[in-house]
Parts: sequence; structure tokens; C-alpha cells
Amino acid sequence: MARRRRQEEPENHERWLVSYADFITLLFAFFVVMYSISSVNDGKYRVLSNTLIEAFVAPPIRTDDPIQVGEELRSLEPQVGAPFLPQPIQPSSIPTEEVSGSTQIRYRPLEAVEDELSQALLDYVDQGLVKVTRTQRGIGVEMKSSMLFASGSARLSREALKALRKVVLIVKPLSNMINVEGHTDNVPISTISFPSNWELSAARAASVVHYFAKLGVASERMAAIGYGEFRPLASNDTPEGRRRNRRVNLFIMSQQVPDAAYDSEEALDSGGGE
Repeated sequence: MARRRRQEEPENHERWLVSYADFITLLFAFFVVMYSISSVNDGKYRVLSNTLIEAFVAPPIRTDDPIQVGEELRSLEPQVGAPFLPQPIQPSSIPTEEVSGSTQIRYRPLEAVEDELSQALLDYVDQGLVKVTRTQRGIGVEMKSSMLFASGSARLSREALKALRKVVLIVKPLSNMINVEGHTDNVPISTISFPSNWELSAARAASVVHYFAKLGVASERMAAIGYGEFRPLASNDTPEGRRRNRRVNLFIMSQQVPDAAYDSEEALDSGGGE
């Protein structure tokens, strides 16, 4: 019986369509993933970014320079295993009082505070980045925005953290009110975070206040104010004038922090407070 010859199957010339379909599917998945990555929640991204910067970029809070207060000289050393915060120094000539079991300096002559700030910020003063003055309101510390923030940003730079820590060491033990005022030039800004220069100036002032509070300055002593471009020091018609107008002013006020607890007790004792 003759063996039937097996007929060969015809070659399929359309097999490339399978590979092409797989390629198109992978390409579609790739673009879907890229789109999902590009749609970032701005608020969550900002929180994550600030957290990473504080963890990996910001230097530890420490100082190697002795701080001179009155007649006492005390070297400040960081504690191992804990962030370093300066403790109030108590010269015998400065009136003090006990508050919640700890002694705080309640009053210091503004002349002495001005001298200490000028000495602590001497390097920045010599570079023209900081100016310490005495005004009717109290002591003014004018800081150029170029040393504090990047352009269009309210995030404090590493150099800003270093300078502001020197200020905290001096003003933290006091009871004077502290006003932080942000100023910009008249160049418009319009971003999601800062629709105008008002928001930018206020955010910069708030960044300084938040940092002071983080280092232990009492929150009730501080206020953050944004003036935008509306209180210039010089004309905004020139680059030099705009540079002068971009600044943050710290005012250590002559006014002391009012003792709300004592005021409330006096009101209750006198039968007031309807």
C-alpha cells in the first residue's frame, strides 16, 4: 500500500502581526505609566521634598563659637543623640523671674541686644548682606533675600539657617515681641504656590517664623507679615534698586509679651469678663 505523502502546510506570512500587536500594547502601557508619574500631587510632593531636605540637606544645629552675654562666657556644645537648642544664660545683673519651674530672662536693655546681634552677624554685615539698626520700634535686622532664598522660592537656604541660628541664640531667652516682615521687588510672579508678590513675601516671613519656633522661640512672641513690593527702599527701575528691595526684616520690638494668664486672673478677681 503506497504511503501517502504528507502535504506541507503553506507558510504564514502574517506572523509579524503578533509581534507588532505585542509592541503596541507595551508602548501603550509605557505611556500610561509615564502619564501617571507626571501627574504629581503638588501638596504631597512639597511635603515629601521638605522632609527629605530636612533629613539629608539641612546641617545639624550646632555652634563652635562661644556666646558672650554680659560678663559671662559660655561655650555651647551639642548634646549627643538629641538636637542642640541653646539654653538661656543668666547674668546676675539681668532681672529674671521663675516661669513654670524654669528661669527665663524677662528683660534686657536693647542696646546690649543690638551689640550682640551686630557682633554675631559681623561676617554678613561686612559682606553687605545684613544690616543691624536701632529704630523707634526696637532693633531692626535687615537680611537680603539673596542670602536667604532662591529666586521665586520661600525655602530657606543653608546659609540662611546658619545666620538665623545666630539670631536665635540671642533672642530666644528674651520676652520681646518679634516681627518678621517680607518684602519683594515689583517684578510680577504668578505660580500655583505664589499668585502674587504678597503671597511670596508672606511665605518668606512665615518660613523664618516657623524656623524660629522650631528652635524653641515662643510662638506667641512672633508675627509674620508680607508687604509684597509696596514698601520699597529704592526705585524698582534699576537692578540695584530691585536687589535692595528684596529683603526680610526682623524687628526685636521694644514691646514685651503680654502675660495673658495674669490678665485673665486679674479680670476674674475683679469680677470682670462679661
